Amino acid sequence: MSIVTETHDVDQPGADQDDAFAGGPLDLPGWRHVYSGKVRDLYAPDLPALGGVHPLGDVVLVVASDRLSAHDHVLTPGIPDKGVVLTQLSLWWFEQLADVVDNHVVSTEASAEPGDGLVPDVVAGRAMICRRLEMFPVECVARGYLTGSGLAEYRASGEVTGIPLPAGLVDGSRLPEPIFTPATKAEVGEHDENVPFEEVARRIGDDAATRLRDLTLAVYARAEEIARERGVILADTKLEFGVDPATGATVLGDEVLTPDSSRFWPADEWEPGRAQPSFDKQIVRDWLTSPASGWDRASDVPPPVLPPEVVERTRDRYLEAYERLTGAPLR
Repeated sequence: MSIVTETHDVDQPGADQDDAFAGGPLDLPGWRHVYSGKVRDLYAPDLPALGGVHPLGDVVLVVASDRLSAHDHVLTPGIPDKGVVLTQLSLWWFEQLADVVDNHVVSTEASAEPGDGLVPDVVAGRAMICRRLEMFPVECVARGYLTGSGLAEYRASGEVTGIPLPAGLVDGSRLPEPIFTPATKAEVGEHDENVPFEEVARRIGDDAATRLRDLTLAVYARAEEIARERGVILADTKLEFGVDPATGATVLGDEVLTPDSSRFWPADEWEPGRAQPSFDKQIVRDWLTSPASGWDRASDVPPPVLPPEVVERTRDRYLEAYERLTGAPLR
């Protein structure tokens, strides 16, 4: 599949930009808002305005906002340009994986005139027109290193989603081989739940579960190799797949291999036995759990507003991830 990408000049963040892309859905000509997740907003074509049919077929517009979630809360303010990083990095990875699995992107072409069904100018660079898929109700997680919820399971049982692992592993240990550790999808504000492969097979069938496992591990293997060549460790990643109703093919959807869906570590700083430096929102997580935030995660009180220096450092980390992986600055 050929992916049409748009260039996007990244300026310094400003208040207007923060407000526009860190809040709720936008009023976009030719599209109507149908759903919002923690980070992405989904729009369906305004078919009456388009004469009853979209020129690209049965599609949706996926817009990545600058919203940031941590500890099951959507935080304020957003991280300027985060949505652009997620979209452009996903597009880059889709190209790298084109011979491994098909993806849902149809076009990122910007509108020539308002309401023509292409990507509205205001969201160009952070939006993709995608095939409508029937999504599988499972988060497909591949782990090549032990950390996060996998580490917690291992410490409790010596296993991760029912997969036995060798004794003596620590935070950051490289696993003998990558493993497939799926999770159920959670609503906004809820926790994803790690489940064994057998539970996935029970929910979607043996053939579909096996196909998702094989594709997930194939994507991880390719991406881990590419990242390592660039001095970056891909510790784990979360993927989502769906079925194309027109063809019956299993297709890679949503975002792919971004700092929001994956753990990327600088290879030259990898040191098992401790938490690893990462190219993601760890700066925000650390601040929220520090005395500086004054926030009690166990309380019902929402997290405080992020200070400007935390926002700026997090933005820089996302941009660095893009540049380290693609070898080019974000434009």
